[in-house]
Amino acid sequence: MDDRAVESCHLPMPAKKYIVSLTLEERTELEQLVNTGKASAYKINHARILLKADTQQQGGGWNDATISQALDISVATIERVRQHFVEPGLAPALGRKQPLQHPSRALDGEQEAHLIAIACSTPPAGRNRWSLRLLAERLVSLECVETISHETMRQTLKKTNSSLG
Repeated sequence: MDDRAVESCHLPMPAKKYIVSLTLEERTELEQLVNTGKASAYKINHARILLKADTQQQGGGWNDATISQALDISVATIERVRQHFVEPGLAPALGRKQPLQHPSRALDGEQEAHLIAIACSTPPAGRNRWSLRLLAERLVSLECVETISHETMRQTLKKTNSSLG
């Protein structure tokens, strides 16, 4: 094997974007968390990741691949814990990912009342009953809402316990 082939096998690793540097208090807190074992598994694993990645320890911090092999945790998780520690801080790094916010409701209480009143009224001429699309069109024509889908009509009517029959 020639020298060029050996050099190409040892490409330089990209510089870490999120460097973990624990204070003495943080290190003590994490070690206590790991040693007591009185926390959930993900929290203990996140503490172990931070302890291994700490550049302040003797010999410097471990790289992500070594931590991944030692703790049997994916490299993506290790990167995410590093990022959460550097950006928001220690508490978010130990916690779970925050769930996404639910979208705001399409109809407020007054608009829902209009919808139910229309659904309970007699259907238009030539119809036996209100369809979801007809209800949506009527709410728009009455200027209760600017636009609305028939699916929103279905979800809104489904959550009410009123019998439309």
